[in-house]
Amino acid sequence: MILPIVNIPGPPQSIEIHHMDSQWNDTQPIYRQLRDRVVAMILDSVLKEGDALPSVRTVAADFRLNPLTVLKGYQQLVDEQLVEKRRGMGMYVAPGAQAALLAAERDRFLSQEWPRVLTTIERLGLSASDLLAAELKPTPNTQKSS
Repeated sequence: MILPIVNIPGPPQSIEIHHMDSQWNDTQPIYRQLRDRVVAMILDSVLKEGDALPSVRTVAADFRLNPLTVLKGYQQLVDEQLVEKRRGMGMYVAPGAQAALLAAERDRFLSQEWPRVLTTIERLGLSASDLLAAELKPTPNTQKSS
């Protein structure tokens, strides 16, 4: 799916929004999933500071969502100061959004996920050299087929 993305200094450009598929799950509300997909796009630099988000109408039409659902997801991003509204122009990725998201994700990883990972490492008796060797060793998914 191709959606228009506008970078303020330059002309409009179209990029493939591969992070926004049309599959929604039942584990959380759709507006929250939409918010999370936009966050992932900012973290992955698909959307950069100053880029316009696809319009509410475009997202609603392309993904067959209620426009109010899209608006609610976008509003969460505004409330979190990751996106800014520009009257009559749309919504844009706010300056510093990626840095703020990276800091928050790092804090979340270190406080919530790392303790579990560390417990598993200790339980298995792995050393730092074991972990580094595993990182360098090709896995079936990373090996090139001949």
